[in-house]
Amino acid sequence: MITDYWKETAAAVTVCDKSGVVIYCNDRSAEQFAKYGDLLGKNLKDCHNSSSWEKICQLMETGDSNIYTIEKKGVKKLIHQMPWREDGEVKGLIEISFELPFDMPHFVRE
Repeated sequence: MITDYWKETAAAVTVCDKSGVVIYCNDRSAEQFAKYGDLLGKNLKDCHNSSSWEKICQLMETGDSNIYTIEKKGVKKLIHQMPWREDGEVKGLIEISFELPFDMPHFVRE
């Protein structure tokens, strides 16, 4: 039995294949992007503007990650887009998005 560890987490987890077709989204991702309908089988190109789509394609081509924060409707989020690899080959992209408190503490550890 394979357990879906991401299914009910607070982070939105979305995975697409190399052509941009969504092959996985957990409950939070489905809820977050409900305005687009069921994401499974849809292409991310249809949900993004041209510059965002270009960035997604670039990440899948180079295998780089993209990490940034956004604020939308009074909610601050961290977005981490990273390559999905199998045997070292980029097969697609994983995006993990989760809310950040505005007054989040920051610690420097040695």
